[in-house]
Amino acid sequence: MGNAALLPVAFEVILIAGALLVLMVAVIADRRRSVWAPIAGVAYLAAAAAGILQWRAVAESGGDLYFSTPDIVIVRSPMVVMDGFSAFAAILLGLLGFVALLGSWDLVVRLGKRSAEFVALGLLAVAGLHMMAATPNLIVIFIGLETASISFYILAGFIRGSRASDESALKYFLLGSLASAMFLYGIALTFAATGSLTIYGANSIRDFFSVAIITEPGILLAGLALMLAGLFFKVSAAPFHQWAPDVYQGAPSAAVGLMAAGIKVAAFAALARIFIGGFISQIDAWAPIIGVVAALSMVVGTTMALVQTDLKRLLAYSGVAHSGYLLATFVGGVEGVPPMWFYVSTYAFMVVGAFTIVSVVNGPAAHAAPISSFKGLAKRSPEMGWLLAIIMFGLSGMPFFAGFVGKVFAFVVAGEAGFLWLVVIGTLATVVGLAFYLKVVATIFAPDESGEGLEASTSARIAIAISATVTVVFGIVPWPLLEVVRDALPI
Repeated sequence: MGNAALLPVAFEVILIAGALLVLMVAVIADRRRSVWAPIAGVAYLAAAAAGILQWRAVAESGGDLYFSTPDIVIVRSPMVVMDGFSAFAAILLGLLGFVALLGSWDLVVRLGKRSAEFVALGLLAVAGLHMMAATPNLIVIFIGLETASISFYILAGFIRGSRASDESALKYFLLGSLASAMFLYGIALTFAATGSLTIYGANSIRDFFSVAIITEPGILLAGLALMLAGLFFKVSAAPFHQWAPDVYQGAPSAAVGLMAAGIKVAAFAALARIFIGGFISQIDAWAPIIGVVAALSMVVGTTMALVQTDLKRLLAYSGVAHSGYLLATFVGGVEGVPPMWFYVSTYAFMVVGAFTIVSVVNGPAAHAAPISSFKGLAKRSPEMGWLLAIIMFGLSGMPFFAGFVGKVFAFVVAGEAGFLWLVVIGTLATVVGLAFYLKVVATIFAPDESGEGLEASTSARIAIAISATVTVVFGIVPWPLLEVVRDALPI
């Protein structure tokens, strides 16, 4: 345990150290990007490497490693748990952060002397996101959530002099604070009902349910409902989604990719850690609620996306629908965790790729992206046009793309859990959703008389290419990733 004491928190240590180094080196080097920029990229890749080391340590030890202070018996109150679940989250978030950094580099260049702060906030946000997956303690989950949320509030309003950016940040802050308060109040009620804030270990929530029977579960159910509501907001599940279209549209396009993808990865990981790891014995109480919210998200997200004329708003409502598909995996309990990981992993890269293309076409700081601006993109820039088409096909769930595999496994899990009505709604929503994705594809390949070319930076092209590769490769050969996530369980 002594040799592994630092490994469970290595991801957070690396990214926080990276953020501090970026700021200090930027000041010392007169804010020259060529000096401090490599630090940010290396920090993300090193954090992902730490996740790989965690995965190997878990495989060798069985995952029974905890980080705590030396004076406390670590089995009594573990604050950070290192298992396959947290290790996979570290690998995913490290790689996702690196790709998002590449995709947002055009904005970093445009920000000039303020660019170091932008990159440092991204590093801090990803550190907070992973903490949500790596801790079995409800308070530490809240701290990780707030660390990431505050960073994203600032990133959403990072463009000075832009009323749209200011409005985006204000809406995100006000509604996000409300959601955080609901989540925290839910934690308080859960503690009142169970006497514990920890999911694992002695005197934990799991132990409480193994020895106690709650005859009047009102306080517990209220706590679970409030925690669900807080996390539903973070994943923009209906009816807690109203913030997403305005925030996505008003925030700088190059920053939205990490905001949209990262928070979904972390929030769904937190949902799995809390409800499948700690409250699996209460699944009959919370699974129907998640099923209803999943169905509502599919219907609302798909319906609203059909009438959008701005691609950023369309992607926001698409995210609402995808939250519904992801929530469908939770009704299957532990069996739904591997499909959830596969789905959210591939979806996250698709979202980063999509918003990177938006930033290339409309500008990294743009707050609007009319679908009409993508007309003839395949002619102006065949590379960008085809890559965006591939990502749209993946998001739509067409066969031979990663989105199709994710939806199939989500529906299989929901069907086996007895939620056939949810499978029917999800299938219908997928079919209807083809309309707005194919509308974008048709616009990409529509004739364009302007003849204006389009140049993309090398970093943006790499980020988009990685996203499209993930979409295609795991759509055709999904089994390697499925084999990995099978061991990424919150138990």
